[in-house]
Amino acid sequence: MPSKGVQVFTYIGVPDISIELSVPKQTITRRDQGFWSGTLEVEARNIDSFFNKKGRFTFKVFHRGNQITEQWIDVNALTGNASGGTMESIAETPSIFHDNFIISYGLYEAGPGHEPLPNQHQCYVTVTQNYTNWITNLAPPGSDFEKKPFHRLVLPSAHDVGMNSMESSAALLRKVGGAVVSTMLTRTDDKVCRVVDKLSGYPIELIAPNIIYSLSITQKDSLESMLRIGARYFEFRPARLHSSIRGRDALPDKLYFMHSAIPGMGYDTFLEGIVKFLRANKNEIIVVQLRWDGVPFDCAHPSSEEKKQYLEKAIRDHAGGEINVGNLDDMKHRTISELRRDKKRLLMLDSVDTLSTYTDDGNATINGQSIVDAFPRVLEDRGAQRRAGFVLIQCQATATNIQKALLHSIKDAGVTTSVLLATKGLCDHKTLPWCRDNVVDRCELGKTVVLMNDWLDGATVDVAVGLSRRRLAK
Repeated sequence: MPSKGVQVFTYIGVPDISIELSVPKQTITRRDQGFWSGTLEVEARNIDSFFNKKGRFTFKVFHRGNQITEQWIDVNALTGNASGGTMESIAETPSIFHDNFIISYGLYEAGPGHEPLPNQHQCYVTVTQNYTNWITNLAPPGSDFEKKPFHRLVLPSAHDVGMNSMESSAALLRKVGGAVVSTMLTRTDDKVCRVVDKLSGYPIELIAPNIIYSLSITQKDSLESMLRIGARYFEFRPARLHSSIRGRDALPDKLYFMHSAIPGMGYDTFLEGIVKFLRANKNEIIVVQLRWDGVPFDCAHPSSEEKKQYLEKAIRDHAGGEINVGNLDDMKHRTISELRRDKKRLLMLDSVDTLSTYTDDGNATINGQSIVDAFPRVLEDRGAQRRAGFVLIQCQATATNIQKALLHSIKDAGVTTSVLLATKGLCDHKTLPWCRDNVVDRCELGKTVVLMNDWLDGATVDVAVGLSRRRLAK
């Protein structure tokens, strides 16, 4: 009989939690802490209706037997499609904050399956503690850990933080239309250009919003939520709108995060959110790195003076005299205590050289194995680690660099079919255990380590905090 699989990836980081997973006539309950993956099958024979062969996939999270949340989607055992329910759109799956817990989750709809993308739907669920004040709790004022160098920390990072919603892109589309956006994409991205050539006559402009979702959106939580989940390092690529649309009143003329030429979060909005968070959480420390890799010159880059003006305004308007700006030297040479004493809790970096584990070939993967294989090869060069400003471990896959995956991602673009979401669980369950088991021994103790990921979740942060604890104890 026909069936459709749902591959599930869970991570439990706190005690007394259980995750119940179910499809018609099959239920799995996970209680053990740590990583787990398994498959549930929506089988036509297990669905009573003769005409409607949709079966519900559901996950529920319990704390000491009390239900915290229930999320679901209907899966058609005949066609493989998934629809309806609470997980029908990426935008409808924000992290859930409950008491001292955070539940992060997401769903990739595989449809009938397209090589090389997964044939099974992909769902991930993580349950961890609330890490709003994790540096404060790990190195409390007056503690021995607070006297240790800041560079001992492993900082969780949300990859492409500014691409967490369609707000800017939707406003742009309403004004200039999908055709202009598709033209802009092909002018600035050779990969997209080659794929669009293969889709001659296909109405790209009609599905432009879904294409942006599939190719550019890498986060789904608000900036405030990402900070509460535990992110403490951010890369931001501030630039003006592409010259082909700038001046057409699609969006205010200011600096935006740029994913190629697709605009995301405003730089002023980002800085305001960071400063407000630091003021509300008085012992936390955040690192921001500005860089422009991948941003075309048609998107005007800011001058030094403009960058200074944006930062000064955020500090003036929102810091209340409680936050000073530090730099790379502070990150490399100050203790946590000294940074707090001097109020240097926002460390701003600009195009600082890093030792990154990312490679175009290695991160062009569906299952994450090539990412893990590259980790030891990059990190074995201790001299390169010492010369770099810090070490950047990138756990996210860039499956958009696989042409067949990119082709399907554009042609079948939808709000749950992101090729970037397709790899989340598969990669995390390889990259994060490797980092947990190897970073302390393979990374220089005298260099800050950043653990970066798409769709920031509690498992990524839990691993980073655990590594930070072990490095501070040395």
